[in-house]
Amino acid sequence: MDRPDKVRLDRWLWAARFFKTRAQAKVAIEGGKVHCFQSGGRPGTAGTESEPAMPGSGSRHRPKVSKEIAVGELLEISRGQTIQVVEVTGLAEKRGTATQAAELYRETPESIELRETERARRRMENAGLRVPQRRPGKRDRRELARLKHAGPDAGPAQEDR
Repeated sequence: MDRPDKVRLDRWLWAARFFKTRAQAKVAIEGGKVHCFQSGGRPGTAGTESEPAMPGSGSRHRPKVSKEIAVGELLEISRGQTIQVVEVTGLAEKRGTATQAAELYRETPESIELRETERARRRMENAGLRVPQRRPGKRDRRELARLKHAGPDAGPAQEDR
């Protein structure tokens, strides 16, 4: 089989299994969920769309659906709350198996680390453990001690009589 030198971005995203259909890939590209980095640039902080790439590292831009990508390009892909920065390592126009799709890209170490910390933070928040914005005061420490030493069936804390 003859390997292509360049592939349309929507086809590559579909073949690499970032999206289930090419139509979903198209909507994501048009909606600003996919960004490209030119001149071999590295992404700054993978965050909101208003955050630019690091100065001197190439420019970050919203590509068109028909943009042809080549091996070595960096893409920032947002899906839900997950942001991945990947380097294109292979090209494919047809969707293959999951193992073939995994060989088409390599996620950057910074992206993996950021994604894991975000996942851990969301897991803690979903468990009801929110990281406080400030250190607990005297009243907060007393409430924490009451919660810690009182059983699950204990009623409200009693005030001074």
